[in-house]
Amino acid sequence: MKNGKIWGSTESLFNKNNVEFHRIEATKGGFSSKHKHIHKHNAFYVERGKLLIKVWKQDYPLVDETIIEAGEMTSVNPDDFHQFVALDDTVAYEIYWTELDTGDIIREDSGGIKYRLGYL
Repeated sequence: MKNGKIWGSTESLFNKNNVEFHRIEATKGGFSSKHKHIHKHNAFYVERGKLLIKVWKQDYPLVDETIIEAGEMTSVNPDDFHQFVALDDTVAYEIYWTELDTGDIIREDSGGIKYRLGYL
């Protein structure tokens, strides 16, 4: 479904499980809100035009700025505030995904071998 935005439009092309794929059209001079995603990675791929991607990093007090043009891509980690600015009329794609946390376990004990011997 295509949705209008103050800076252009966005259209969800694919949304399944842990991946989303959106097509965006941004008018030159248009910019997104400064925002962050709690769990989602956010990649930008430019088909036509030019985007400035601004990222407010958590581990130092600077703003990273990356300009991407047709055929180029950059990504933003979860929990980093970011914003895009269209430097030209632009068609781009946003890819969102979440990653499983391999450390997502809290143990109350270390297990053992009693069960193998028939003990409870």
